Amino acid sequence: MAQVFLSLGSNKGNRLNQLKKSVEQIQNYAGNLITISDIFVSKSWAYEDTHYLNAVIEIQSNLLPEKLLSETQKIEKELGRKSKTYTKNGKHVYSSRIIDIDILFYGTKIINSEHLTIPHPLLQLRRFVLQPMIQIAPDFIHPVFNETIETLYIRCEDKNSVKLFKKIQAEDFRLP
Repeated sequence: MAQVFLSLGSNKGNRLNQLKKSVEQIQNYAGNLITISDIFVSKSWAYEDTHYLNAVIEIQSNLLPEKLLSETQKIEKELGRKSKTYTKNGKHVYSSRIIDIDILFYGTKIINSEHLTIPHPLLQLRRFVLQPMIQIAPDFIHPVFNETIETLYIRCEDKNSVKLFKKIQAEDFRLP
């Protein structure tokens, strides 16, 4: 079983319900929930739109990284996600999403394939990922930078506000 950290975000529809549904589906198809951060609210990153609700969860999974990616993408589609990003004039363009599930870490593995990069290549730039992550694993060491999440958070240059939206108990999200 691998220790996996996933980032969850939603800025369309009933955002809190989308996060809860995604955690339920992750437990059904990807792994056992160990813990979940509180829910935070933040501005959309790299574009203007409705604010996101964000959380980070830790799971134990016996899926290989590529299969885990496949399962998280399947969950996104089942919950109504249309697409991740699209390209316009050679640049990635972000858009609103019902649910976004990103693999942040898969143990200490470093993967750079055509379809999957672990650790997530932008997590150190995103306060909306680091702030929930620091709540549940401040001492986790990023295998590429060899620094703790807490250190990455302190050094993060993202100045976007990330505020507490709702305190969470993992038991509220854990399946019976």
